[in-house]
Amino acid sequence: MVKTKYLGFQSVSLIMAMLFCCVTQAAENIPLVNTGTTPKSLDRPVGKVILTVDGLISHHNLNTKAQFDLAMIRALPASTLYTSTVVTDGVKRFDGVLMRDLFELLGLSDQALHVDASALNDYLVEIPLADFYEYDVLLATHMDGVLLKPIDKGPLWIVYPRDSRRKLQDIRYDYRWVWQLKHLNIR
Repeated sequence: MVKTKYLGFQSVSLIMAMLFCCVTQAAENIPLVNTGTTPKSLDRPVGKVILTVDGLISHHNLNTKAQFDLAMIRALPASTLYTSTVVTDGVKRFDGVLMRDLFELLGLSDQALHVDASALNDYLVEIPLADFYEYDVLLATHMDGVLLKPIDKGPLWIVYPRDSRRKLQDIRYDYRWVWQLKHLNIR
């Protein structure tokens, strides 16, 4: 005859808590960096190219460049940001992807320090690469649920989480909000 012993609720809870701690500890040791599953080359755009990236990147789809259509950008993890801007009224909802997610896909070189961002109207600004890792900077495709078009700051707009930190309300950051974005050079 097999004897079984009943474990009380407190014993089961203690065992579950210990198991959770072990799993959590193991998960903390898993690297967050994607090791080996990021493609060395990207698919080619099927639709109209709205962004070209070159410079210190490892993954390309056209010689030494990476070109993206809207579908390719929207295939990255989606992100939403609510913030005011210096060129619109009130708080706006921006939808798009985090710039750092785009950079992860591109496989930036360890030597990369700056991003030169240029717009359809030939506006050009240098942005420290660190901005995109320190803040949740968005590559916006939509504002208030509406797809951005060149007439209203699109097709892409670099948007900082301006309302989340007082520091980001400084005019030096306002210059880094590139609307009608068309090209990024990583250097």
